Amino acid sequence: MRYRRLGKTDLMVSEVGFGGEWLERHPKEDSVRLIRYAHEKGVNIIDCWMPDPKSRDIIGEAIAPCRDEWFVQGHIGSTWQNGQYVRTRDMDKVKPAFEDLLRRIGGGYIDLGMIHYVDQESDWDARMNGPFIEYVHRLHEAGVIRHIGLSTHNPIIARKAARAGFIEMILFSVNPAYDLMPPTDNLENYFADSYDDSLAGVDPVRVEMYKLCEQNDVGITCMKPFAGGRLFDAASSPFGVALTPAQCIHYCLTKPAVASVLCGYDTPDQVDAAVAYETCGDAERDYASVLAGAPRHTFGGGECAYCGHCKPCPADIDIAMVNKLYDLAVMQPQVPESVRQHYNSLAHRADECIGCKGCESRCPFGVQVAQRMQKAAELFG
Repeated sequence: MRYRRLGKTDLMVSEVGFGGEWLERHPKEDSVRLIRYAHEKGVNIIDCWMPDPKSRDIIGEAIAPCRDEWFVQGHIGSTWQNGQYVRTRDMDKVKPAFEDLLRRIGGGYIDLGMIHYVDQESDWDARMNGPFIEYVHRLHEAGVIRHIGLSTHNPIIARKAARAGFIEMILFSVNPAYDLMPPTDNLENYFADSYDDSLAGVDPVRVEMYKLCEQNDVGITCMKPFAGGRLFDAASSPFGVALTPAQCIHYCLTKPAVASVLCGYDTPDQVDAAVAYETCGDAERDYASVLAGAPRHTFGGGECAYCGHCKPCPADIDIAMVNKLYDLAVMQPQVPESVRQHYNSLAHRADECIGCKGCESRCPFGVQVAQRMQKAAELFG
C-alpha cells in the first residue's frame, strides 16, 4: 500500500480507503472482520457518516485494538432520529449525535471532524456563522477533532471550502461520470439512469475546484468512486463501456489534491479487488484509453487529465506534473512561489522539450503537449 499526505493535515493516508456505509447490511461480526481485513492490507482511513448505532459500534470495535493506526472521518450534523438518518443543524440534535459518535468510535477523539453534507450555498452561508460552526471550532480547539473537514457533492461548495482557510480537507464525490456534470445541489441527479448527451468534457467548475484544492493544500478524499457500481456495467455506464475498480481508483488518484479513494465493500474479495490497484500495471490502470475510445465518448476536450499516458518522454520530462504545475500557476496573476519551487525541483523541466510530439500521439484527449511545454517554459523562465 502507498500512502499520500492529506493536504495540510499532514496525515499519511492509504491510497485505497474504506467507505463504511454498507456495514450495517451484514452481521456485526462479519463487518468487524471486514474492516480488520482491510487494515491487514494497509488501509488506514475510514469514513463514518452513518449515524446508526450498529455502524458506529462496528467501526469502534474493529479499530479498537489499533485505534492510533486508523484515521476516522466522523461527521458533525449526521443524526439518528426515530430509527432513521436525519441531517440537521439543530444543535440540540447535533451535539448528542456527535458525542455518541465519539463514544462509540473510541479513543476520545475523531481524526477528521467533517462538517456533514453541505451541498446548497444557502446552507454554506448559514453554517459559516452561528452556533454550528462555533461548535466545530470548539471541538477543534479542544483537540476532540484533530482536523476540520467538510463533505459535499457540489463543486461550488468545495471551491468555497478550499478558499475558507480553516477547512483542511474535503470529502468529495469523484468519478469520471460525475466529473462531466455541471454543479448541482440535487443529489438525485448523480444517480440518474442516464446522462444528458450534450455533456462534453470535465465540467470547468470541477477542474477549477481540483486545482484550488491543490493550490491551497486542501486534501481530498473521494466518495462514490464507482458511481454505486454503475461504472462496472457497460449498460449503465454513461460511456457505454465498463470500467474496472483499478481504473476508477486510478482516475480519482490522478486528480489534483486527491489523497485517498474510499471504496465501499461487502466482502473480502471486494477489498482485494480494490487493493490490487497497488500492484497492478499501467495497462490495468489505464482508464484514459477506455474513455477516449468509448462509443458514447464525452470526455477530454484538450484538457490534461494528468493520466500519464504521455510517457515515456525522450527528454525524461514528467509531462503530467509540468502540466499540473502550469495549470496551478496560471490561476494566479503571478506565479506562486511554492509552485515555482516545485517546478524548479523537477529533474527535467519544460524547456528541455525537443518538440518531437510523440507524447501527443499517445494522449487520449488531444492535448497539445509540445505547445503547453513551450508555454510552461516561458511562464516559469
